[in-house]
Amino acid sequence: MPISFAHIRGIRAALAATVIGCALAACASLPPPTGELQAAQQAVSRADQADADQHAPDLLAAARGELSRAQEAMARGDDDTARRFALSAAADADLANARSREAAQNTELAQRRAEIADLRRKLQMGGE
Repeated sequence: MPISFAHIRGIRAALAATVIGCALAACASLPPPTGELQAAQQAVSRADQADADQHAPDLLAAARGELSRAQEAMARGDDDTARRFALSAAADADLANARSREAAQNTELAQRRAEIADLRRKLQMGGE
């Protein structure tokens, strides 16, 4: 059975409808990144509380800058840019927080080792 022009037109119309439907679905935007902004703000706050400004000032400054840029982009209505900056701010703040906690734990470890060394000296002196 030969293919008619009417059949080809039907296939073209169905294909065009599918392409237009996919294009419209791709254009549908995600909701505003309010959750991402809130998470970034909380991450920066946690890093502040962990004294990251002392132990990881470069990361904390980057996180604050990215959070500010995310808020500016959100105010402009540029949700995609706001989302990217918010996610980046949260990641940098979390890393700053982790580095700050690591520094605090290393300080505590050094204190414990010094205490152990002092106790060992005292035990050796008492045994002689």
